[in-house]
Amino acid sequence: MTADLSQIVKAYDVRGVVPDQWDETLAGLFGAAFAEVTEATAIVVGHDMRPSSPGLSRAFARGAADRGADVTEIGLCSTDQLYYASGALDLPGAMFTASHNPAQYNGIKMCRAGAAPVGQDTGLAQIRELVEEWLESGAPEPVAEPGAIDSRETLEDYAAHLRSLVDLTAVRPLKVVVDAGNGMGGHTVPTVFADLPLTLVPMYFELDGTFPNHEANPLDPANLVDLQKRVPAEGADLGIAFDGDADRCFVVDENGDPVSPSAVTALVAARELARNGGAGTVIHNLITSRTVPEVVREHGGTPVRTRVGHSFIKAEMARTGAIFGGEHSAHYYFKDFWNADTGMLAALHVLAALGGQQGTLSALVAQYDRYAGSGEINSTVADQAGRIAAIRAAYEGRDGVTLDDLDGLTVSAADWWFNVRPSNTEPLLRLNAEAKDEATMAAIRDDALAIIRA
Repeated sequence: MTADLSQIVKAYDVRGVVPDQWDETLAGLFGAAFAEVTEATAIVVGHDMRPSSPGLSRAFARGAADRGADVTEIGLCSTDQLYYASGALDLPGAMFTASHNPAQYNGIKMCRAGAAPVGQDTGLAQIRELVEEWLESGAPEPVAEPGAIDSRETLEDYAAHLRSLVDLTAVRPLKVVVDAGNGMGGHTVPTVFADLPLTLVPMYFELDGTFPNHEANPLDPANLVDLQKRVPAEGADLGIAFDGDADRCFVVDENGDPVSPSAVTALVAARELARNGGAGTVIHNLITSRTVPEVVREHGGTPVRTRVGHSFIKAEMARTGAIFGGEHSAHYYFKDFWNADTGMLAALHVLAALGGQQGTLSALVAQYDRYAGSGEINSTVADQAGRIAAIRAAYEGRDGVTLDDLDGLTVSAADWWFNVRPSNTEPLLRLNAEAKDEATMAAIRDDALAIIRA
């Protein structure tokens, strides 16, 4: 096929429509290039439940084997299960998934040994260059001694490793509704939650990459509605939703109300700091709630603020030796999980925190949810830089107001802040605002939107 790699090679991964934008032939070239760039003698490969995933994954494995790399296939898995395999086996890895994208999409998330990320600056650009070269000249001939392809089960070991990182001994019986969205949570949850004192109410656990019930993207409120209704209907203590590749988790309380990912970040940060003797660095991106750095300091830790995006979080985790990191998008990163993100481990922390006391989840998380937030609001604009400059002009020089340019423009005062940042892929500006109360937040949000949309 003729492929435009500029359309499918993103900042952190490969992603596009199958077979229109990429296919098994191209997957084989990516496998060969991955083996070349990582100089790997062995790799590990896994895939999600999308109809195209097994074929793409096997083609990638053959491509890598043709370059002399031994390949361990772990089959159906979540993305964090692939990271587990990469870390535990100390091998570069590739996960075939398009996460929360619609059914016709697929993609590859790649990492070096120990789950170290592969992005544009850490190998992905070189992989793309090699694939483009081979598309022009033809695939390279297999080496004289191709690698072997074998299979390995990792689900039980992955589950045991996660449970070893959280003290679950004091958990009281809980009723939990889990919405797997027909994604990989339906594969991993029964094993990870086995032997815990939980009454599990499964929703959409059937693995189905056509997503017949709703998109596997809990960041969109529309996809949480079924879970929000089911939790109070079941009289459950909480609900948990996973995205398609089950690396992100979203939580709803006993009333069916969503728990902010910032509140989950603060809760887990407090627990990880306690586990590490009341000291350590915690990473948070600049649009998480102010609650997060406050809680980190209150529990003896050092908060470090980063740009939005997992490559920035992982880089800061490595640079600072951080014990934990969290994002507004419900990605949670753990030092003891090779600095990789795992929503499942965050879910276990929430279960341990709730189950270790007698109160409700809403009461527990109230201490970690101190401000009124707008959520992310997108506006289509023709001139991103011009609108940001207009906001700067409106707020610069005001008493008690500070501006910073870490990621877009953040405008801060004692009782409120907002951030405006451009999308890298669309003509959008993204606004996040937070304040001490709902009225102040609404006023700040509306002032910023009026300038953005002028």
